Amino acid sequence: MPVKTQPDGYASVTPYLIVDNAPAALDFYAKALGAVERMRMDWGDGVIGHAEIRIGDSLVMLASEFPKMNALSPKSVGGTPVSLLVYVEDVDATLAVAVREGAEVVSPVENQFYGDRTGRIRDPFGHEWTLATHVEDVGPEELERRQRAMAAGS
Repeated sequence: MPVKTQPDGYASVTPYLIVDNAPAALDFYAKALGAVERMRMDWGDGVIGHAEIRIGDSLVMLASEFPKMNALSPKSVGGTPVSLLVYVEDVDATLAVAVREGAEVVSPVENQFYGDRTGRIRDPFGHEWTLATHVEDVGPEELERRQRAMAAGS
């Protein structure tokens, strides 16, 4: 039987984070975001060659920095242009736990015009996460009206 080009249990797109302290990152993601560790390739001395965690129904991969392979963390490159969005049951409670565990609030929790209640954090490793709880289904016409009103500053 031929090998599948996409293994069972893996999505077509999977975030892969590079962090400066992978063991601490795995601990933070478990406590702050409810991540469940699926696997870890521990190379000793705090170096993780590869790890996989599940947050809700999504897989996230991560590894320690490897400068020789140009695998650098946000701390090494001075920030990140990427934000990961995670839907959670209670955005307010999840953001509070993340902050208690060491995250920094980038944007406080607020209801958004498109029907989500969101807040954004920067984790202790420099990655940014938008935490969201869907609170309202907004139809296309109403969404357009709200977007226009927001753009107009009202």
